[in-house]
Amino acid sequence: MWRQVRALDPGNVQALFSLGVHAFQRGDTRGALELLQTARSQAPRDPMLSVTVARVYRELDQPDQEWGAIISALEIDAYFLPGLLAKAEFLERQQRVRMAAAAFRDALKAAPGEPEWPAALRRRLEHAREVVSEDTEELAVYLAHRVAATRASVHAVTSGRWDEAISILAGKTRPYHSECHQLHVPRLPAITFYDDALFPWMRELESRTDAIKSELQSMLSSRGDAFVPYIQYGPGDPVNQWDKLNHSRNWSGFHLYSHGEPVHEHLSRCPETAEALALVGRAEIAGLCPNAMFSALAPGAHIPPHTGETNARLVAHLPLVVPDGCSYRVGYDRREWREGKCWVFDDTIEHEARNDGEQMRVILMFDVWNPLLSLEEREMAKALAGAMRDWRSAGDETRNP
Repeated sequence: MWRQVRALDPGNVQALFSLGVHAFQRGDTRGALELLQTARSQAPRDPMLSVTVARVYRELDQPDQEWGAIISALEIDAYFLPGLLAKAEFLERQQRVRMAAAAFRDALKAAPGEPEWPAALRRRLEHAREVVSEDTEELAVYLAHRVAATRASVHAVTSGRWDEAISILAGKTRPYHSECHQLHVPRLPAITFYDDALFPWMRELESRTDAIKSELQSMLSSRGDAFVPYIQYGPGDPVNQWDKLNHSRNWSGFHLYSHGEPVHEHLSRCPETAEALALVGRAEIAGLCPNAMFSALAPGAHIPPHTGETNARLVAHLPLVVPDGCSYRVGYDRREWREGKCWVFDDTIEHEARNDGEQMRVILMFDVWNPLLSLEEREMAKALAGAMRDWRSAGDETRNP
């Protein structure tokens, strides 16, 4: 049929292309090349024709011509995925391993998300991912080795950032920035875990761990029903990553403060904990914080990666019950809870928690002011968040200043 089309229209590009592909499949590489080059002359801006010609040159073992055809395709469209893959595969066959890995990385950047990978390219894209992954691991090891002596001279407080710099430079991880769902204070550094020295109340709080834990255990035995699911989206709300935890007691909380309001009944039942919380620099932003609760994570539960509401406040954890197999990640940094050892982190940096142990993990979780904000800036954060809250809640008729 394609021969009939060509007889009627000798310059028909689709007929020339199809006949060329059929000739190639029959093993007639010379005939295929002639037909495809003719099609290419008729449609010089079609990158697929150049890539197909390159495939024929590969079979003919003419690498210079193959490379030229691949480059011609990418000159037409620098993001043409079959062309990017052909370039990477050519470099790989030439044993130019690092250049091939870089080219495969470019191809993966141009490709859609994996669920939308074209079926015809899936195998090649999977190979690209394998090559890039291997190259990334090797590069990270190489970089760490090359700078090991210099890194040893860096102060321990700042050495972690250079581990992360190596990981980012190698392409192993991405930079983690502050992502706020509500108030974002610009120009605050995106610090994962803050230095304990910035919180003068921390040692005193830690000294009260046993008393706080005793009240927790009392609440677990007598008021277990007051530990409610932390995630409670309503019908029709988009739950996204929270679908497995929505209305689930796998992550539950006994609230002492909630969205800026004290839960008086619970505070009255936990006077030692309430007294301890009064020691900290509690962040107070109407409708948002303080929040404080006994946070319980069931065995096998995973809190997926997420970010918080505002970097004007930070979140503190005082671990109370920590079985083996529990871990926490904030951005690049990973830590394990240790009973009685408090930490403070910026929850607007992507973070997640796991309990791979066999018992429930429970911490006291509460909000504190970001210590890098002055007293005047804290008032500014409160005023700005309050104004935004009023704007959202007011009717149109009251919005004029």
